[in-house]
Amino acid sequence: GGMLAAAALLVLLAAGPGRADTGRDTLREELLLSPLPAGDVAATFQFRTRWDADLQRGAVSHYRLFPKALGRLVAALGVRELHLALTQGFWRTRTWGQPPLQAPAGAELWVWFQPTVTDVDKAWKELSNILSGIFCASLNFIDSTNTVTPTASFKPLGLANGTDHHLLRYAVLPREVVCTENLTPWKKLLPCGSKAGLAVLLKAERLFHSSYHSQAVHIRPVCRDASCLAVSWELRQTLTVVFDTFSSGQGKKDWSLFKMFSRTLTDACPLASESKVYVDISPKNKEKELLEVTPAPTSVLEAVVQGDKRTYAAYDLLSPSLFNTSRSLNVQLKWKRPQDSSELPTPILHAHRYVSGYGLQTGEISTLVYNTHPYRAFPVVLLETVPWYLRLYVHTLTIITKGKENKPSYIHYQPAQDRRRPHLLEMLIQLPANSVTKITIQFERALLKWTEYPPDPNHGFYISSSVLSALVPSVIAMKDVDVEQSPLFTSLFPSSDGSSYFVRLYTEPLLVNLPTPDFSMPYNVICLTCTVVAVCYGSFYNLLTRTFHMEEPSRGGLAKRLANVIRKFRGVPPL
Repeated sequence: GGMLAAAALLVLLAAGPGRADTGRDTLREELLLSPLPAGDVAATFQFRTRWDADLQRGAVSHYRLFPKALGRLVAALGVRELHLALTQGFWRTRTWGQPPLQAPAGAELWVWFQPTVTDVDKAWKELSNILSGIFCASLNFIDSTNTVTPTASFKPLGLANGTDHHLLRYAVLPREVVCTENLTPWKKLLPCGSKAGLAVLLKAERLFHSSYHSQAVHIRPVCRDASCLAVSWELRQTLTVVFDTFSSGQGKKDWSLFKMFSRTLTDACPLASESKVYVDISPKNKEKELLEVTPAPTSVLEAVVQGDKRTYAAYDLLSPSLFNTSRSLNVQLKWKRPQDSSELPTPILHAHRYVSGYGLQTGEISTLVYNTHPYRAFPVVLLETVPWYLRLYVHTLTIITKGKENKPSYIHYQPAQDRRRPHLLEMLIQLPANSVTKITIQFERALLKWTEYPPDPNHGFYISSSVLSALVPSVIAMKDVDVEQSPLFTSLFPSSDGSSYFVRLYTEPLLVNLPTPDFSMPYNVICLTCTVVAVCYGSFYNLLTRTFHMEEPSRGGLAKRLANVIRKFRGVPPL
């Protein structure tokens, strides 16, 4: 009877709604190794899980590859798109070139909600708290004082019926410190964890011993096929790390997987339908190929990435012939001759930001935006988020290009409210060819309440990075490619046409000092007050509670009398 009941339960579970609504899910994983100038190397991991299911209806109960924690979060809170990045360090665009995926220093979270969500602020607050618990980060500090609603930046990257910006929320915590407690839950979301496949290389000791580290999670709806009649959900987990010769202690420009990660690849993730390693072997400055890789790659691929033609050596971990000669794969990068004369060309679009001024009353924020294209001009959307305690003077906003005033064609400004919301400034600026555009705005520092200062107020206050979004002209014409057949690092941002490609850049975060009271004075006052109170109160309490007794003088005992007899013989006065 018990076996029949168990069999009937299994049949019911197999025919339940969860199994009926569960669609096909696939996993692709890839690693891109990109040599950088001065001997540095960038490693970009991407793990893409695609699920042919409708998460919004909430009827899905059977999860295979897609993480259940994120799937239920999307369904319960009405999330249309979610993008979370945790970054330690700053990507130096001018020297390293355009990154495959860039993020600002600290923690960045931006989310598009479904039109069915009635209270977006409540859902945003609940979402940030849940993500804080999932990724062991300080996202619970996201509140109205650091949340903005951009109108022109951060358009949806996936399918979108409309772009009502009231459904968008964006926040940055520039002071967030990323470490192993954030990496561990990120790895647990992978279908194979860190036990097999490319995730074996994710050794925390090596990843955080680097000059740049960024991990991100991107969730968005995408077309299921070319007809786009059905929707699939895509989860991309990306991790970018930059190793340099100084922090690694190697002192050489030759790299290998073992030198970078202290591990080698032994197999692919059993659940992955595709597992590849790409090495950028593109010639620099139109010279001959300078980089050679060993062992011999499975194939050589040419692709147009960020408007330029690149050559990649590809290793297919699912190929049976790859592990025939040896049980592990240790890709080695060696230079045929010194690379000193073959630096990367300057990116077409890059920016620099700094704060100037003297004293602790006023200052100025300056942003320099460079367009190095010799003959093409293009517009750029600039997003500035400034905390409320820096009071911006909008009438001092100036935009200068080649010595002339450059009027923005679109400007949106939302003033701050003390202790409630930050400043939001968005501008659409035209960048002439081969030009430098300087944007400056003055501010005044506010005096905070003494309870609002952090434990280390003299360290300064962080201002989040500026965001630049632009369609940069392409060097060569780009063709439409099949997303499923092309590498993952070419398909995160949708391209509008073949003549340009989308770039989102982040400037440096700023560190600003505010007027800070001398917090040692309260300490001195507390110490002195406690001392006075202790002495005075102790003395008065002792006098008020002590009892006094009068004692009659006694003649003394036998010992005293013997002592007086001896003192009498010696001629000494008695006691």
